[in-house]
Amino acid sequence: MSAQNVTADELAAALAAFRAGAVHGTLDTGRYRMRHFTWGSGPALVFIHGMADHGRAFVMVMHRLAPRFTCVGYELPDGTTDGSNLVRYSQPDYTADLLALLDHLGIDRTAVVGSSFGSTVALAALAAAPQRFTRGVLQNGFAHRPLNRFQRALARVARFWPGWFADWPEIHRAVMRRVEQPALSRLPPAVADFFLEHGGRTPIRASALRSLHFDRTDLRPLLPAIRAPILLLTGDCDSLVGPACSVELEQGLPNARRVQFTGCGHYPQYTQPGAMAEAIAQFLDDHRE
Repeated sequence: MSAQNVTADELAAALAAFRAGAVHGTLDTGRYRMRHFTWGSGPALVFIHGMADHGRAFVMVMHRLAPRFTCVGYELPDGTTDGSNLVRYSQPDYTADLLALLDHLGIDRTAVVGSSFGSTVALAALAAAPQRFTRGVLQNGFAHRPLNRFQRALARVARFWPGWFADWPEIHRAVMRRVEQPALSRLPPAVADFFLEHGGRTPIRASALRSLHFDRTDLRPLLPAIRAPILLLTGDCDSLVGPACSVELEQGLPNARRVQFTGCGHYPQYTQPGAMAEAIAQFLDDHRE
């Protein structure tokens, strides 16, 4: 699927509407203080952000969907500002946090969108509590993605580093521009800064511990039991999650279909929000209950 070019005006309009319409809250799950928000009206649609990202990452996608869906976003535990202990976090803990949020908001059933690392949270929840989820969208997702030797060694060291990626702005910017080329280079400066800002808010330790978590996680045995319709969103220029991961999902899930964005890397919520929103809306329309 090809996509429209995102503009600075689109981002500004989405942020203004978000500030005016989103309702924010905090939930103590028993494991951490979860910051969350709801925005829009209609059936619920929960978004789960990735390893080095932020719940507000989907604001341009949500802006297009909020007239028809109640979009829900929340922050994953970061081990720094929210009282969580990421060293002890397990996959069932992430699932329990998501279900606690649904209970807190009075949502009996919902569709769920999981981005990258968030896709593992979505998959585990779809398998553990199928009665709570109508459909799933996995954006550049994976069920199994072990680190290579260098990545594992770096994560083991970085789990002891203090501070945030924003403390090292030039290094962070250089790394992300390399990872997300060529898509990031085509973004208007305001949108590129928005993307880099969210990654910069991630504690270095949290990113390292999340990486080590998915390094030892293998959700492939759960896939055949997930009967809900699943949409796989992938980018043809994704350098972080390779095509083998989407093939595993497509072959392992009983009811999955895939949409690939042309000229897209790992972050369509920033680079191709219109195409992402359109694909999600079409999928949800095709699978109305």
